Amino acid sequence: MSSASFDLIVIGAGPGGYVCAFRAAQLGMKVALVDKRPTLGGTCLNVGCIPSKALLHSSEHVTWAQHHAAEHGIKLGQVELDLEAFMKRKDEVVAKLVGGVAQLAKARKITVVHGAASFLDRNTVAVAGVADPGQPGSTSPATSRQTLTAPNIVIATGSAPVELPFLKFDGKTIVSSDHAIAFASVPKKLVVVGGGAIGLELGSVWSRLGSDVTVVEFLPKIVANYDDDIVRNFSRILTKQGLKIETGAKVTGFRPSTAGATGILTAERDGKKLEFEADKVLVSVGRHPFTDGLALEKAGVQLDEKKRIKVDDHLRTTAPGIWAIGDVIAGPMLAHKAEEDGVAVAEWIAGKAGHVNWDLVPAIVYTSPEVAAVGLGEDGAKAKGLAVKVGKFNLAANGRAIAANATDGYVKIIADAKTDRILGCQILGNNAGELISEVVTHMEYGGSAEDLGRTIHAHPTMSEAVKEAGLAVSKSAIHAL
Repeated sequence: MSSASFDLIVIGAGPGGYVCAFRAAQLGMKVALVDKRPTLGGTCLNVGCIPSKALLHSSEHVTWAQHHAAEHGIKLGQVELDLEAFMKRKDEVVAKLVGGVAQLAKARKITVVHGAASFLDRNTVAVAGVADPGQPGSTSPATSRQTLTAPNIVIATGSAPVELPFLKFDGKTIVSSDHAIAFASVPKKLVVVGGGAIGLELGSVWSRLGSDVTVVEFLPKIVANYDDDIVRNFSRILTKQGLKIETGAKVTGFRPSTAGATGILTAERDGKKLEFEADKVLVSVGRHPFTDGLALEKAGVQLDEKKRIKVDDHLRTTAPGIWAIGDVIAGPMLAHKAEEDGVAVAEWIAGKAGHVNWDLVPAIVYTSPEVAAVGLGEDGAKAKGLAVKVGKFNLAANGRAIAANATDGYVKIIADAKTDRILGCQILGNNAGELISEVVTHMEYGGSAEDLGRTIHAHPTMSEAVKEAGLAVSKSAIHAL
């Protein structure tokens, strides 16, 4: 067994972990980055954010070719899907990004160790090699066992899909999002259990490719954290696209079918039994913090009642010198939130003034159209008893949206009724994920709806809808009554 000492050990090389390691290296620390995968990037780059967005983008081209090319005077013959090439492109996107992260780690002289990490004590981690690294700068062969020591250790091991006790993942019929990005064929009937971002995104991909998709959601509405009016319009658009949405339905089990589809998903709603034929069932009901095998008790790291690592407002755990970031702690399980956690922790360790504004973490559903939000929604603000003003601007009145045939949706700004300070924003529409960042910036610096509305926006752009929504808060929108 070999051993090595560092200023900082980061366990987990997802967006939170590798960004933390990179920032620490920038600040002059000697860093070890440990991950059980043979590639860097964690769930996000390997089986999550990036491959799913590649599939979403490619599948949008399929829809455009089938249904919209003729509107632009483009005549196409029979549109055929080459699923193997479709998946190959996704894999190439992933390979490019994970390779880029590895090159950056090497350039920053970070020691990358591939293997399963577990604590021996507060300052010591044992790493058992579990895969062929194949990465520049790697130090652990498959059969090695190393001991790493450091005065500071960051836990960034991410999360894993929640498995229901009566719907165990088999990777063939009952699948997680990890499996649903790599089907070998288009399922005739796909049932998605859970109407959150991941389920709707992957359901949209396979629907565009020809699958009959049904989304079964336990709550009264899909994407439950968004305002009712946003969800109502979003649901209407998804239904028009071909997705079947069943809300208020409690899934009870799955049984094989004797004819037709592979099996039957069973559910209940208002005392009535429901059945849905399915060749594949995508279970997408959330994710849980992944801390298995870390031997946290040996380091004195405690968990809360939801199995998340306990941290203070500087992301310090209950063990001195050990920090935790990203999906293993409380808060939204989002890559960009984990990244900011990682930067802040690296800076705190270096004695600098790290900062994260956890009240302003944008959330996005990358369907077509997209849905994005930051801060308080109208419903949430009113539930808190806040007096608010709301400004809306429909994309149907935006020149660029009309030119792009992307008029579904609107921008909604929620502002304090007295101060005009922006409290939140929700957007339904193409490129909502890009548009929301402007509002996040205004909110970060305490901006008002008038500030947003008086900021010059280039014409013609989709972003003008954000400006107009800001003006609409005071009933001053130029291109709407």
